[in-house]
Amino acid sequence: MAAPVSLQVEFGGGAELLFDGVKKHQVTLPSQPEPWDIRNLLKWIKQNLLKEKPELFMQGESVRPGILVLINDADWELMGELDYKLQDQDNVLFISTLHGG
Repeated sequence: MAAPVSLQVEFGGGAELLFDGVKKHQVTLPSQPEPWDIRNLLKWIKQNLLKEKPELFMQGESVRPGILVLINDADWELMGELDYKLQDQDNVLFISTLHGG
């Protein structure tokens, strides 16, 4: 059984507007049979934090193109993307590069 994981989840570049304008969230993910990874974190965010227009944040089981994901200030592409196993006290930042004109 995987232990609970405490994280800081941040949204920027306009993505915070989908989360009631709140940029920083301290979250504790509950115990579950498998270790928490980014794939499961995104499902949890969709169910627990996302307030409106999920199609602007997610596409399938991942973030939509145009949203940068940083894990502890490193590009998630270097960390294994959806398969990255979350560690206690990780900082996960989602930055939208999508802007209207």
